[in-house]
Amino acid sequence: MKTIAQISAELQGYDPQALTCPDVNLFLSKLVTPVTGTDSVHLFDALGRVLAQDIISSISVPPHDNSAMDGYAFDGAQLSAQVQLTLKVVGTAMAGKAWQGTVAAGECVKIMTGAIMPLGLDTVVPQELARSVGSMADPQITIPAGLLQAGDNRRKLGEDLLQGRAALQKGELLTPAALGLLASLGVEKVTVWRRLRVAYFSTGDEILSLGEAPREGAVFDSNRYTIFGLLKRLGCDVIDMGVVRDDPALLEAAFTRAAAEADAVITSGGVSVGEADHTKTMMKKLGDVAFWKIAMRPGRPMAVGRISGIKFASSPDEICVDSYNVDSIKSTPRQAILFGLPGNPVAVMVTFLAFVRPALLQMMGCNAGQPPLLKACSVEAIRKKPGRTEYQRGTVSTGADGALVVRTTGNQGSGVLSSMVQANGLIVLHHQQSNVGVGDEVDVMMFDGVI
Repeated sequence: MKTIAQISAELQGYDPQALTCPDVNLFLSKLVTPVTGTDSVHLFDALGRVLAQDIISSISVPPHDNSAMDGYAFDGAQLSAQVQLTLKVVGTAMAGKAWQGTVAAGECVKIMTGAIMPLGLDTVVPQELARSVGSMADPQITIPAGLLQAGDNRRKLGEDLLQGRAALQKGELLTPAALGLLASLGVEKVTVWRRLRVAYFSTGDEILSLGEAPREGAVFDSNRYTIFGLLKRLGCDVIDMGVVRDDPALLEAAFTRAAAEADAVITSGGVSVGEADHTKTMMKKLGDVAFWKIAMRPGRPMAVGRISGIKFASSPDEICVDSYNVDSIKSTPRQAILFGLPGNPVAVMVTFLAFVRPALLQMMGCNAGQPPLLKACSVEAIRKKPGRTEYQRGTVSTGADGALVVRTTGNQGSGVLSSMVQANGLIVLHHQQSNVGVGDEVDVMMFDGVI
């Protein structure tokens, strides 16, 4: 396990007061390590979990050549590009059981979707493309010349999954499609990495919890609820520790408990220049922590590192961070990864999406990298100075010509949380990028996918 100093020494040009966004992601990839515990879960409980071992296909899917549609199966070698083909219908193959019989040259079998292809047959003509001729006593069909090629409309044995091959790999995030694929193999339970445990709290005397009476100069805490949503979307087990006042004893108790009970700890507030330094002081006291100024907007200040905690002998639900004496409880030292985020609501979400989310996925044992960026044309001019990465809230839509276009949500202040509701993505203006003109192509990090 490398220290902050060791990781810093490995990175050329590391400057904690002027880090670029790629620097931050690289640093975090070296800081975090995946969890090791596993769970065995039913497929109905596996959505969003991360595979802890390869899934080797025990069968081939499909298990036999079968028809891709309703139609007529025949030997495709009889097809001609110049002459229509006439075939006698000698039987019907239904899905779920093999058709018994033989098919000679000039003959075919009516076949249903999914039915096993009779021996010697490799091509299916859809029923709507075949013309019935002959009589009920002597049914025949004709197939127009040049309509098909041999092998058309046949699903081959193992074309989806081949027996003995890896169907899914260790580290894959289980999506709805992956659940269906596992079910197609007859897999009922899978081994996945245990859920990541993340504790989070807000800091500051000016922060109100929901239910408290308003007071002058105070604001209701929104950060805990956005962080909660982001963590739950990621599939983490969350530990909400509320609001911790700017008091050294309370902060020490909160950090100690959080690091003891969780794999990662996320705080919001208390890391900016000029803020009360109790939070930063306690981070330094309890852990190996770096304090950064990142060349980005919003979200410049950030703290990361490892923080020490104590695993208490009693249940954490019985411990109140406002009152307990850390030294009086039997304990086991532990460490957790710390992410100290800014206090402004939009900055919290942007730094989470840009840095914390990829790091947590790595801790979850997931192979997923940075989310792909879409290309969209800006419908407005955007001012941008080179030398920092900007994440502007934007709305992507389809233009009149069918191409993707994007516009900002207007006011880009880091306290304007309503703009994150209006947006469906972040316009990513890279470090060396300058002003954007109308019609210029920009990158967009979308908030949600279809599945």
